[in-house]
Amino acid sequence: QVQLLESGGGSVQAGGSLRLSCVLSGYTYSSGYMAWFRQAQGKGREVVACIYPKDGTTIYAGSVKGRFTISQNANKNAVYLQMNSLKPEDTAMYYCAASDNPGTWFSPDLYNYWGQGTQVTVSS
Repeated sequence: QVQLLESGGGSVQAGGSLRLSCVLSGYTYSSGYMAWFRQAQGKGREVVACIYPKDGTTIYAGSVKGRFTISQNANKNAVYLQMNSLKPEDTAMYYCAASDNPGTWFSPDLYNYWGQGTQVTVSS
């Protein structure tokens, strides 16, 4: 059974940094994506960043480009999100996700496996 476990969330002031980690257990990478999504109170789930482990290609939502960096470990069973220059609008529950196949990278429907989430709160 595949399990994703996120960690690293917390409360910071605007301009601060956090590093999120996601460990995937029972998972053997084949050909899909790994991504971070977030969901703010009363809003839908939106993609933050995605990585294609086969070649390391990364892609970001416009709202975080230049501030956030997604990366993976060599074994392709962990993914990270370095978040710098945090803003109050980054406040949300952050979720790690993995897909079995490539496809529409920004759609939550593509992803087969999800973590429980880790809360990030940014105060002004």
